[in-house]
Amino acid sequence: MRALIAVLAAATAVLGTAPAAVAEDVRARQLTVHNGSFVDGYGREVVLRGFNVSGEVKLAENGFLPFASTADAQSSAQAMRGLTGANAVRFLVSWAGAEPTRGQLDQTYLAKLTDQMRAFLDAGIEVLPDYHQDLYSRYLFNPGSWYSGDGAPKWVTDLGHYPQENCGACVHWGQNVTQNGAVQDATSDFWHNANGIQDEFVSQATQTMQYLRDHLTADEFAGIAGMDPWNEPYAGRYDANQNSQTWEQGVLWPFFQRFRQAMDTAGWQDKPAFVEPSMFWNANISFERQTGGFLDTGAIGSRYVFNTHFYDELAQSGVLMPGKAGDGQYSTDFGTIRDRATALGTTAIVTEFGHPLTGYTSDKTPTVDKAMYQALDSRLSGANWWSHPAQSGPVLSGTQWHWDTYSGQHHELMNDNPSKVQTTGDGWNGEDYSSVQGGQLRQDARLLDRLYPAAVAGHTLAFTYEDRSRDGSQVLTWNPVPSSMPATSAIVGSGRYGVLVWQGSALAAPTELHVPAGMNATVVSDVTSTRSGDRLLLAASPGLHYALVAEPSSTPGDSQLAAARAELARWAPSAAAGTA
Repeated sequence: MRALIAVLAAATAVLGTAPAAVAEDVRARQLTVHNGSFVDGYGREVVLRGFNVSGEVKLAENGFLPFASTADAQSSAQAMRGLTGANAVRFLVSWAGAEPTRGQLDQTYLAKLTDQMRAFLDAGIEVLPDYHQDLYSRYLFNPGSWYSGDGAPKWVTDLGHYPQENCGACVHWGQNVTQNGAVQDATSDFWHNANGIQDEFVSQATQTMQYLRDHLTADEFAGIAGMDPWNEPYAGRYDANQNSQTWEQGVLWPFFQRFRQAMDTAGWQDKPAFVEPSMFWNANISFERQTGGFLDTGAIGSRYVFNTHFYDELAQSGVLMPGKAGDGQYSTDFGTIRDRATALGTTAIVTEFGHPLTGYTSDKTPTVDKAMYQALDSRLSGANWWSHPAQSGPVLSGTQWHWDTYSGQHHELMNDNPSKVQTTGDGWNGEDYSSVQGGQLRQDARLLDRLYPAAVAGHTLAFTYEDRSRDGSQVLTWNPVPSSMPATSAIVGSGRYGVLVWQGSALAAPTELHVPAGMNATVVSDVTSTRSGDRLLLAASPGLHYALVAEPSSTPGDSQLAAARAELARWAPSAAAGTA
């Protein structure tokens, strides 16, 4: 059981690392959507943070599974939890793996899939299964093609008798979405239910969900966050007098409603559907952006989650954004995500984000990824956070693309061609995004192992985290404590720090923040705090509360702590300005 903290007088503690807590209790894992936030069984606001597991599902080398074995899944789950403090994964599922023959589910695939999911559930990590596809199917592509896809099984593409695929002078695999006639035709056929293929997909998905429901224990199933029905949906081709906005409303949304019914049939009625808008709705290159974001659905409510991706295409182009990312680079983009979720009457999650780790724009990666995490934490730049905390907004959940333990060590026969063995990077279309290789991080641990509010007993008003991650030898500091708060600034010094302000409630479980490994944290708060493994536990009680979590270079004295408490107590009400 999670430790329960009594409501005590205000206190400040210098925390060491205690033994890890025992397994999560079921109430803490039962996620629903309420008042625009994920909440657990105690009523706490929950933030999900982690990775996609993984691009390996796009490859045939391990049978469209994330891992070659359950043992690999277990070691990967433990490594992810230990190295990053992740509490969630988006877990890719392959239609080609689940139903290689029409009407016949592959029971061996489902058994292995379930065992690999269980490895993450047993590690205390929430699992969001995702029916993944890119360019519809690998079986659309020729053995000698420059590109490949994933998703639909071969029997689906055989039914379509599609033209010879060709993307012309494409320089990026994503251009196949709108320029490869075979991909366009096949994708359009799915949405039009040609040959009953959408019917078959929904039937297969229903049976797969029923299998998971039946083969996971009740406690394990409690850790399944919901289901992502279809990765990065796009029309393929628009019908006459149709555009992206009308396609979302007339085609995509009815599909999601249909999938929602399938979830209910399969016994997933208490779990939300994590639905994605048209994939180009928030492209940051103007000529690629297409109007969308479920503008015409009205409030979709708590049985759905607004689920979107964000990549900086300008940065990836290497031409349209010549420099690196900076403070507040994505505040507007991620603010739009928050606003769409609010308008839809639900919460949001960014289930893919990141930047290539090798290649000609990889010099931008440390700054791009830092700026994306900053935008998940708050809708403000660091320069504006302390002066306008009431505008910080909700903390967004997110899963970075991606966590591939086989990174750089693949043996993938591209489009089943033994003369085109892919070994480098992700093993797929020249990508290289994995934050891990084997059991070692490929990115700065200060960026990936972050302080974040995993569960808040009440309502978050403002949050920020200055990770002090590096771009080469340069320390990136985008959120310095203002000179008007000298005692707080002195305690923070040059170390990592985070601040949470929340309106508390008297719930039966505390507020919890994940504390990065090796952070011997000093906590300055108006509520009692204690440490359990990588979790900082803050007492649940009504009222406006604040907590500064820092790692000063030396232990602060009582007078320093008292001065910082006084500064934070004076400042914290500004985070509640304008709230009810």
